[in-house]
Amino acid sequence: MNQNQELRVAIVHFWYVRRCGAERVLEVLAEIYPQADIFIMFMDPAAALQPSLRGHKITTSFLQKLPGITRHYRKLLPLFPLAQEQFQLDDYDVVISSEAGPAKGVLTRPSTCHICYCHTPMRYVWDMSHHYRSTAPWGRLGRFFYSLSAHYVRLWDYAASARVDYFVASSSNSAGRIRKYYRREADVIYPPVDIAAFSVSAKQEDFYLVVSRLVSYKRVDLAIAACNQLKRRLVVIGQGEQMGSLQKIAGPTITFLGSQSDETVRQHYRSCRALLFPGEEDIGLTPIEAQASGRAVIAFGRGGALETVAGFYPGEDVNPEEATGVFFAEQSADALAEAILAFEAVEAKLSPAFIRAQATRFDVSEFKRQFAICVTEKVAQYRNFERPSVLNSEMCEK
Repeated sequence: MNQNQELRVAIVHFWYVRRCGAERVLEVLAEIYPQADIFIMFMDPAAALQPSLRGHKITTSFLQKLPGITRHYRKLLPLFPLAQEQFQLDDYDVVISSEAGPAKGVLTRPSTCHICYCHTPMRYVWDMSHHYRSTAPWGRLGRFFYSLSAHYVRLWDYAASARVDYFVASSSNSAGRIRKYYRREADVIYPPVDIAAFSVSAKQEDFYLVVSRLVSYKRVDLAIAACNQLKRRLVVIGQGEQMGSLQKIAGPTITFLGSQSDETVRQHYRSCRALLFPGEEDIGLTPIEAQASGRAVIAFGRGGALETVAGFYPGEDVNPEEATGVFFAEQSADALAEAILAFEAVEAKLSPAFIRAQATRFDVSEFKRQFAICVTEKVAQYRNFERPSVLNSEMCEK
């Protein structure tokens, strides 16, 4: 029997409201550990669980009983720590928290090894706190309560990071943010993408593509403004709170499709000219999926895109046959428009086969292999009392 399957495993996830990148990681973790029990603060009762989750015991917190929780959960930030700390995890050898929120804050026994797969420290209380404060509802009163809540949760989040025995980050960019905010080191294992589900097509249509939740930090507005400016066709797949405001600024060449099935998304990846990725993400799965379809990515040159895209900046002398995309250095519509023109100048020379080949290192099989090895090693280290310590001042001086 696989040693990992002999472990009593609990997987802790923050919430399951819609199936995005973090939820896909949860599904793969459930495949690696078919014996695991799953703990989620709350989930949408209408959510269609994937087969890998259906055979697991799933426990939710008291937040699940609150009416309208899946619509209004962002207003309940102060309750997240309490909800996580109520989970009973005494009977497990290893706890794996899948984290882009407060999941790592669970309480575990001294004999339990806690490994956190961290997509990112909570952006809404750390580096993007001022942005979320400025967009809080209810005017000054809302901004006041958000500031108060974020302050409290930030203190709790830092304290909760000490409850984790080992951090594993989804990218080097995320590992840097873990080091910055938690003063902890992290191994890096890139998130899983089912590369086999995507394919390259010789048929290409004349449109650019955005696949994203329509929220402000994704900067879909830049993609719309750049395509308005250049009069290029743009198809936007996704939905979110910014749908109405984005439709108001969209010109006649912009099409919104809302939420679509996985197959429809894959079809658009195959047939688009390139994916536009104007936001700054810790890693970002859509650039990987587009490249798995043989399509280039035009991305803001910061964050995780620098790890997933072999790009060049406009004006650089490069071999297009060894590129998978184009970067733009400034988060503005003009800079993105310039990058689109730079892409079009070399578009015919790009190699779809090369682009797809570069995406294979993110395949789900590689994630499963690396993560299973990582857990085995960390549990062995923990049992041998080789636990890592929080970075101290002497280490920082080095």
